[in-house]
Amino acid sequence: MRTEWTDARVFVTEPEGMIGGAIARALVAHGVGEKLLCADGLDLRDGLAVERYFERERPTHVFLAAGRKGGILANQRFPADLMLDNLAVLPNVIRAAFHTGVKKLLYLGSSCLYPRDCPQPMEERSLLTGPFEPTNESYSVAKMAALKLCQAIRTQYGRSFVAAIPTNIYGPGDDFDLENAHVVAALIRKFRDACESGQDAVTLWGTGQARREFIFSEDLGRACVFVMEHYDDREPINIGFGEDISIRALADHVQNIVGFRGAIRFDTSKPDGMPRKWLDAKKLTALGWRPSVSFEEGLRRTYEWYEQTQWAVTQVASVG
Repeated sequence: MRTEWTDARVFVTEPEGMIGGAIARALVAHGVGEKLLCADGLDLRDGLAVERYFERERPTHVFLAAGRKGGILANQRFPADLMLDNLAVLPNVIRAAFHTGVKKLLYLGSSCLYPRDCPQPMEERSLLTGPFEPTNESYSVAKMAALKLCQAIRTQYGRSFVAAIPTNIYGPGDDFDLENAHVVAALIRKFRDACESGQDAVTLWGTGQARREFIFSEDLGRACVFVMEHYDDREPINIGFGEDISIRALADHVQNIVGFRGAIRFDTSKPDGMPRKWLDAKKLTALGWRPSVSFEEGLRRTYEWYEQTQWAVTQVASVG
């Protein structure tokens, strides 16, 4: 059943972040901007505060794209923090949405939910058919718990709580802190810093052979609005770009865009993570959605945003 926005009150978690911001901008472009709720200062880890906010504002539609995230380094160093934060934030929002009668909730999972040795491309039916990738197990367990909670509420109470699983996301608003960054942001930061410091080589983790699929944040925002309108089922739905790329080839692309002229070296003593992550998005494409931003264009726009808004800040912070 198609979602109607008449009399809607729309809550988007973390609209100041890369994903939440992209969803909010997609809603504005879709003509729903005036229905967005403001939640300045709301700490989603505080269950009582979240419950009170929902009771006061009474949102009708919720986009749940919050929670602590990180690349392989963050998952290795802070597995407990990642698990604890997500096991607080995600159930808090889902519980409040359930208690206050939200009409529809869209929860964004992660491609990390798929088993390490999952057949490619990864279909929704492959969830929980094997163990998680060890380098992100704690994060994956917390994210899967939230997905299962949405399904349980739907099964027991018939509520329209839907889960989508996006592929790797990049774009303006990404986190370029090397301790937390995902691969695209980390590569942009490493190559830009190397240009500034005059390094003759950049060393990257792993073999470079692992393959990843990426979707530009603005495309993801549009996809989330599309799923909210057109999809309503207990089983999750993948949001993918349609093709993947090796980390080695990705590094070459980013190196060219940034303009770094040195060598790229791979530290094979460091982990690759999952050998491949490529989503089967045929359920979504069958509904009529396609990405509109090419990978090369998305990388250029992400780097331009970083140069214009973040690079000078990171340099001051590193000096300080």
